Amino acid sequence: MATEELFQFADEEPLSSSSVVPSALVPEESLWKVLVIDDEEEVHSVTHMVLADFEFAGRGIKLISAHSASEAETILRAENDIAVALVDVVMETDDAGLKLVRTIRETLNNSKTRLVLRTGQPGQAPEEQVIVDYDINDYKDKTELTSIKLKTLLYSSLRSYRDIVALDNNRRGLKQVIESSATIFELQSLRRFFSAALMQLTSLLDLRSDAAYIKLAKGFAATSVEDHFEVMAGTGDYSALSSGETLKNLPLNVIKALCEANSARHNIYSEHHIVIFFESTQGARNLLYIENFSPLTETDKQLVEIFCTNASIAFENVSLKTEIEETQRETVCLLGEAVENRSKESGSHVQRVADISSFLGQLVGLSEQEIDILRAAAPLHDLGKIGISDIILNKPGKHTPDEVALMRQHVSIGYEMLKRSSRPVLQCAAVVAQQHHEKWDGTGYPQSLKGEDIDIRGRIVAVADVFDALSSRRCYKKEWPLHDVIEYFNQQRGKQFDPNLVDLLINNLDEIVAIRARFRD
Repeated sequence: MATEELFQFADEEPLSSSSVVPSALVPEESLWKVLVIDDEEEVHSVTHMVLADFEFAGRGIKLISAHSASEAETILRAENDIAVALVDVVMETDDAGLKLVRTIRETLNNSKTRLVLRTGQPGQAPEEQVIVDYDINDYKDKTELTSIKLKTLLYSSLRSYRDIVALDNNRRGLKQVIESSATIFELQSLRRFFSAALMQLTSLLDLRSDAAYIKLAKGFAATSVEDHFEVMAGTGDYSALSSGETLKNLPLNVIKALCEANSARHNIYSEHHIVIFFESTQGARNLLYIENFSPLTETDKQLVEIFCTNASIAFENVSLKTEIEETQRETVCLLGEAVENRSKESGSHVQRVADISSFLGQLVGLSEQEIDILRAAAPLHDLGKIGISDIILNKPGKHTPDEVALMRQHVSIGYEMLKRSSRPVLQCAAVVAQQHHEKWDGTGYPQSLKGEDIDIRGRIVAVADVFDALSSRRCYKKEWPLHDVIEYFNQQRGKQFDPNLVDLLINNLDEIVAIRARFRD
């Protein structure tokens, strides 16, 4: 094409642009990417000149040049956000541009980029045939593309691309909401619920960062406790916050945002943060706080509201389940305490055994769910004592061999009482009741199990039970000094007790002594 023909671009006055911001002053990631594919250098030069100050929807453009179909394909494989491609038909071959169009749509599966064919030899690729046979969005003869017509073409192409991207983001956003909702509906505890809800909401907003320019920095979940807020979970800069930590040391603007949402009892959308509010039917108030660098669009807010509707239902379900579990746990503890009180021992013993067991369970690597179940089940380890005579149970002196045999029956009695239940807590309690008097060397009862044949939960409760029993006053003995208790465990390491559990007990003695201190007799 002759050079004088190229400068038909400058034949008409350019479209006015009253608020054009030079592209050089705008972050590159916010520019529309336009790929110019042509084997004539003059076409690239003139296109750059004409579109130097072009702007659409407050964003400038970034022109990318390719001088062959193969070079363009390489760029399109690397750049997945090309908004418009101006494609010359004749390059390496007479139909290089047409083949490239087919590659873009069928091989690269790129249906978003707006493809405009430009040709200086329209006879070689008749317009009607090309439009019918190829998935293009426009077809232009280079000789008819004046400056205004090129800009008009770009406006319409970018508008189309923007709408397609918005629709795709909405589709992906709704899919993320559905997947996120499914995830949080599966959760079984409030802390895990809020940790997941925070993560899923962050993912949902980050998913839309291309459209809304949201760059998530940090966030946390909090619960309202009387006149202050406590951490439930954190991410980003807030991930260092400890669970249960008071948020009084946060910046005043963060505290103000939390108070505003808590008082208004609804979500708060600000230019630099959002606060999501949840409330259970029991009145528990919880909030998700997320910071971002720019405001949300109305579409973003709609997706957040849909997510919050689903999350609220999940939150209510988890809250009710937690309430039921707390009631069950309290009932189990009361039953365990009743058994201990019958034998004139402190009811605090079962609480200490439960917490020491859950601590040791954490150290040996049990899952969070297994630890929760063990904590709930441990208070029933001596449930079978309910079937033992008061005379034997509360005898201050040493038992006779016959009395020892009768006393040992409490493990089988407890097991028989609990084994019929299908509930995980009571199933665990059955195992613990039966096995907490087994010994590592096989000399225990009732089954003479040895080593790892003894369930880890039974081994854990055995250590917790004996440690607390030796450290406490009983009808038949005084409490032992701590150094004597440790000496006993060292002597019984690998005999009565799992050696690994003895090591964990001794190496974490301060934490275990602190547990005993919380539940004094």
